[in-house]
Amino acid sequence: MRVRVGVDIVVVDRVRRLMAESSGVEETVFTPTELAYCRGKRRGADHLAARFAGKEAVLKALGTGLGRRMRWLDVEIVPGARGRPLVHLHGAVAEYAKSNGVSDVEVSLSHSVGLAVGQAVALWPDQAGEEGTSAVSPH
Repeated sequence: MRVRVGVDIVVVDRVRRLMAESSGVEETVFTPTELAYCRGKRRGADHLAARFAGKEAVLKALGTGLGRRMRWLDVEIVPGARGRPLVHLHGAVAEYAKSNGVSDVEVSLSHSVGLAVGQAVALWPDQAGEEGTSAVSPH
């Protein structure tokens, strides 16, 4: 298996402004489950920003971005046992991951002092000669 990572950082106020200034945009970026979870938190905007960064990180780990019919709602980050974030893939993103043999996607989220970060790791099948392959030199 190969590991691919993605990371994204976002300013919390940017997400807060986007939600306040663009009517209905939150329903095109966040699932009802994500919105309910974040709205239930004392610093809900921080949690939304972390999920936004996490979604970006997942798409980077998959190497897709938002192209190819993929939508923000195709990547859902929900709380798991003891609050650990879990990634659920839907729609075109799920199809892409499955067709490329991606076996798992993990995400870690954090926020502090106006910034939120998401880091994702995706497990891909090992494919020799693939573009972007890194090698560790023994020297």
